[in-house]
Amino acid sequence: MSIAVLDNSSFRERIIPISVAQYHRMNELGVISTKTELIEGVILEKMSKSPLHTYLIQLLHDFFVQHLSEDYLVRKEDPLTLLHSEPEPDISIVKGRLVDFKTAHPSYAELVIEVAVSSLEIDRVKTSIYALANLPEYWIVIPTQQQIEVYSRPQHGKYQVVQIYKNAEKIETIAGLIFDLTAIFLD
Repeated sequence: MSIAVLDNSSFRERIIPISVAQYHRMNELGVISTKTELIEGVILEKMSKSPLHTYLIQLLHDFFVQHLSEDYLVRKEDPLTLLHSEPEPDISIVKGRLVDFKTAHPSYAELVIEVAVSSLEIDRVKTSIYALANLPEYWIVIPTQQQIEVYSRPQHGKYQVVQIYKNAEKIETIAGLIFDLTAIFLD
């Protein structure tokens, strides 16, 4: 199937977005692959994961699980149900326990992290989705540049503060936790 029509703005303007509820129903009926996520009413196929991507996600997950209190749940590649989107960030940290999300995905996270091995453009587009949902902090880990972009202070659908951390710098994050970049960028 060719989707070259999407290159034409006349076609793009006529796309009908779907709601989160419609997306859930399509998934229940098996109409769409489970390897998708809903971004601003559009179903996107998820990218395959490189070994580096998987490695970094596991390091981040393990760090937060080891250092955060039981008040937080560290989720790995699990959905967040937002207004018009249901992204599956590489890491999301939510308040609560696993049982709290037995019947519905979280709709809020204290921190969301995407690892951008080959998805930097898409992950930067997600900044507006996370800011609109008032998620206080969003990280994009960029291993090729050995840096993390940290977005914070959401207001009116935009993050007001963007900071770039490189190499051996430290990030003060959720619950006063200090994250040392050497934990993931050591070769």
